[in-house]
Amino acid sequence: MRETANQFCNEGWDVTVVTIAREAWEADYGLDLTLLEGVDPRIRVIELPLFREDLETDIRLFDEDRALRPNAWNAELRRRQVEIFPEPCFGPWKDDLEEAVLRIHRETPADLLLTTCTPYVNLAPAWRLWQEAKVPYAVDFRDGWSIDVVDGVEAFARDSAESHWEQKVLGQALCLTVVNDPIAEHYRARYPSLADRVHVVRNGYDKDSAPGYVDSTHADDGLVFGYLGTVNFTVKQLQTVLDAWRAAREQEPLLKNARFELRGHIGSGASREANKHTEILKQAEVDDVFFGGPAAKADIASLYAGWDAMVLILIGGKYVTSGKVYEYMATGLPIVSAHAVEHDASNVLRDHPLWTGAVGLDSKALADSFIRAAHMAVETTAEEHKAAVAHADQFSREKLMAAGVRIILEEYATRYAGKSAVIEGSTP
Repeated sequence: MRETANQFCNEGWDVTVVTIAREAWEADYGLDLTLLEGVDPRIRVIELPLFREDLETDIRLFDEDRALRPNAWNAELRRRQVEIFPEPCFGPWKDDLEEAVLRIHRETPADLLLTTCTPYVNLAPAWRLWQEAKVPYAVDFRDGWSIDVVDGVEAFARDSAESHWEQKVLGQALCLTVVNDPIAEHYRARYPSLADRVHVVRNGYDKDSAPGYVDSTHADDGLVFGYLGTVNFTVKQLQTVLDAWRAAREQEPLLKNARFELRGHIGSGASREANKHTEILKQAEVDDVFFGGPAAKADIASLYAGWDAMVLILIGGKYVTSGKVYEYMATGLPIVSAHAVEHDASNVLRDHPLWTGAVGLDSKALADSFIRAAHMAVETTAEEHKAAVAHADQFSREKLMAAGVRIILEEYATRYAGKSAVIEGSTP
């Protein structure tokens, strides 16, 4: 969304971003304030004092019900939340989001609103502004609402409250942008009248995250394999990867003194780094596996420069791409895939010259992939590295988001004119 906002500025639009308070982001997954350095200074950012009640960790603020019966309290909270808008945790934000967007429009009339999800309550202010002021809007789902991208099934019934909201909002939208072709096909099939307004805008990577060519590997000191991303996969999947790593080190001399470093967020709210994943990673230190916590965006290029191969661990299947796959490719390093064979990341990686291939979540096959990646790491030439980076260049975020913004503006130009926009949703 940062790059999307920047690209609207590049097209000559006045952009206002509506987001939630920084303290609210901090209570959830945390913040990386280095990302703000890349925001176009012409963009106006409005932070709303919206918080998730369930993420409060100060027990002095708990009422008696929450303190003594936390599970029952949480269930009742979810019930009340979905009465306002059919989305747990975020439903109560509906009225505040609507009023904020209406207030902004009264102060500086908007010609276009772009709403991005999740949370899906962001659809409500787009609909309200359309109902009251007929301000056209585009919807950016990334992943879809009515499709469970992890399990590959419909997320809710056609006669549900969620479906009612999705259908009516998408019905009036200028266009819908999603992250990959399978999700796009889901929406074209679900809403045939919307088919020609559904567009794929992939995530891409930021060029300043690419490390450039590192002239030598760390083979003498030990190869370093790395994972960077949110640890949102299951404990079982993590254990399978660690078992494969252990087996590969037992078989391959190149991996005898290798390290496996994992960086990123584990868990949200009060469970951050206090869960089973963290315990398993701690136990795996005997196999030279180390978890280093989140990494600031500004430090990612140097982090990648210290690694010799990448390990792509992803949930889901054909409906999931992941934003990290593009960044991993841009490193020009060998990539081990620890995800389902039929996965959209496989489609993206198919022509990448340093990919070990998708072998599913079989520990023996993954061990072979680790071994193959180790050989790639020490045998890859500068020319092969350059070819790998060149393959990734087509997925630079600047290129993809510029094209995505042009899609929205082309849809807009067929019916409207004007040069003032509100982008409502994620923080830039």
